[in-house]
Amino acid sequence: MRESGRIWLGIFLMLILTISKTPAQNIWSDVSLDRNSAYVGQPIEVTISVYTSTWFTQGLDIGNIKVNGAFTVYFRPVTTSYTEDGVTYSGVKQIYHVFPYTEQDITFPELDIVVESPAPGEYKGRKQTVKTQPKPIRVKPRPSKFSESDWLVASGMSVTERWTGIAGNPDGKKVKVGDVLERSISRTVAGTVSELIPPIAWDSVEHVSLYPSRSEVNNNKTKTEISASRTDHISYLFEKEGEVVFPEVVLTWYNPYRNQLYKRTLKEIRVQVEPNPDLGMLASVRDSLAAQQDELAKEDLLEDKPFTILGISPEKFVALSVGVVLVFIFLIRVLRKMITMQKKRRASYLASELYYFHEFKKSLASKDDKSIASKLYRWLDALDLEQPSATYFAKRYGSATLQDQVAEMESKWDNGGQFSALDWKEWESARKNYLKRGVVLKTGWINPV
Repeated sequence: MRESGRIWLGIFLMLILTISKTPAQNIWSDVSLDRNSAYVGQPIEVTISVYTSTWFTQGLDIGNIKVNGAFTVYFRPVTTSYTEDGVTYSGVKQIYHVFPYTEQDITFPELDIVVESPAPGEYKGRKQTVKTQPKPIRVKPRPSKFSESDWLVASGMSVTERWTGIAGNPDGKKVKVGDVLERSISRTVAGTVSELIPPIAWDSVEHVSLYPSRSEVNNNKTKTEISASRTDHISYLFEKEGEVVFPEVVLTWYNPYRNQLYKRTLKEIRVQVEPNPDLGMLASVRDSLAAQQDELAKEDLLEDKPFTILGISPEKFVALSVGVVLVFIFLIRVLRKMITMQKKRRASYLASELYYFHEFKKSLASKDDKSIASKLYRWLDALDLEQPSATYFAKRYGSATLQDQVAEMESKWDNGGQFSALDWKEWESARKNYLKRGVVLKTGWINPV
């Protein structure tokens, strides 16, 4: 017996050692930032890494990530691997750039990443979900010497200017009152998104009406870099003769990597405006430009105004509709339950002693002895009486008056006579005396006292 026990113990220990040597699957994720603080508009590179001790049977698809208070741009995946303690781990990195647009601190959110990878010794992938930790990011306020409307973080910017109209390039040219010049300033900015490029702040010009039009914006992204462009347009309507001076336009950007401010200046433009005898044309052009402004304002209002259903957002409408449907379903169920309960109560009532007692009461009004006798004894039959007779009931639970009435009634009925002078209150009082005993009736209906 001792030798047998040693053998089984050895087998058990070998099994434990075999299991302990079986490599366990190890999957984990990590989120790293290239910086923990940034200015408004300064990109933070976020790298999301996922590793497995085997391999990935499907690519990772994290998708778009929403960061409150920031724009998020996905760049590219990068495959990687490393070896530790003799085990090689396969990894995939997903790279994003996050651009804060508010001076409030932001948080890169925690993520639930679905990974498909086989366990060691297997070949079929198993789906698992790994969680990442949220990453706080401190947003530094812009330096006080910069206005919010001029603040732009970029690694570089190019600027082009174009004038169109009857005068072409207006510098040194002559125009007449009522003429219109169109001006465009285009900026191509490296290291940002178009939403962060501030619009041109057009300076007012004496004796000239300004009519800005819609800007054109675009984002350009490669696997490693992003840039954006913005073109702002304006129309100038000359309304009085004389020299008109368009002041210089100074465009600035801040390079956080060099901690340096850059500026680009578009030089001042002078235009000589000649008189125009046809002043009616001035009014016509003014009206046309004003109409164009109204149309642009309406289009902008439609674009800015969120889509609504019955005055509320689609999300709220869906939530409200779901709530209404759920309430309606609940009410239907409650109504069905009430109807079912009412039917059961009705069916129970129709089989109860109380129902037959009410039928007996109705028969008294008919003055028909046959009906009275039938209803009376049907009710007495529903009671738990040792003797289901009117005489027994009256003697056991009724008053002397009721007993006399029943005796007279039975006597006349036995002799073929009629007797309808039953006192309802006496029967009701006797029934109460009966119910005080708490008797369970034959039908199972328990009447209240």
